[in-house]
Amino acid sequence: MSDRKDEITWYASWFDTPYYHILYRDRDYLEAGQFMKSLTARLELEPNAQILDLACGRGRHSIFLNRLGYEVTGVDLSESSIAFAKAKLKHIKSGNLELGELGTGPVNLDRIQFAVHNMTETYPAKFDAVFNLFTSFGYFDDSEDNLRTIKAIKLSLKPGACGVIDFFNVKKVIENLVPYNEKTEKGITFEQNRRLEDGYIFKDINFKDDGNRYHFTERVQALTLADFQKYFKAAGLELEQVYGSYQLEDFDEKTSDRLIMIFKSATE
Repeated sequence: MSDRKDEITWYASWFDTPYYHILYRDRDYLEAGQFMKSLTARLELEPNAQILDLACGRGRHSIFLNRLGYEVTGVDLSESSIAFAKAKLKHIKSGNLELGELGTGPVNLDRIQFAVHNMTETYPAKFDAVFNLFTSFGYFDDSEDNLRTIKAIKLSLKPGACGVIDFFNVKKVIENLVPYNEKTEKGITFEQNRRLEDGYIFKDINFKDDGNRYHFTERVQALTLADFQKYFKAAGLELEQVYGSYQLEDFDEKTSDRLIMIFKSATE
């Protein structure tokens, strides 16, 4: 079991700041929306299926899934991200938010909710699918926490339901790791240093705002497909399909950008 204090500090000191969302504000919403359409179609989910969006961040995937007709529960450890997602729903209800590219259907406010939740613990409900998207996995110090999370996902699945983990293709990431670059967003220049150390990919982020200097570190375990296969086997899950892109192309260890894994409970 990992040091829970260290884990919470790591999340709270970066994901709960506005700077995290400023740095990554250029994420491709169109691609994310098309991925949700393609994924739910490939999984053949029923129109009224219940989906758990595990580590949902500010809820962009959750809201899109809801607009596709699904009942969605979005959960995240970051209290500020969940507060932002809930505030977004209030703006939608009041008609003060233009969703634009996020989807084509209306938001059904009776079929979407957000909550603060630790992904290593089982959520107290059962779902037709559990999605863990956009490399929202592998932040733990102890590999047992990875297994704990996958076991928790299993316990949240209804009979015959499926889980999805969308991770980066670590081998391609390592081969193309950019040691240093700068990115300017909203007048803030973020200096980013990357390194591989002790089985983790680190990104040190330094910047200055309003006369103050800031430093944060992201840390993601360099998990391969083989690593996940071991976790699935230990949790009693069967890996059914692996894709290498948001267009659901076949996975190639050398060329794919993503590692998208679809799994179900193993046959008794």
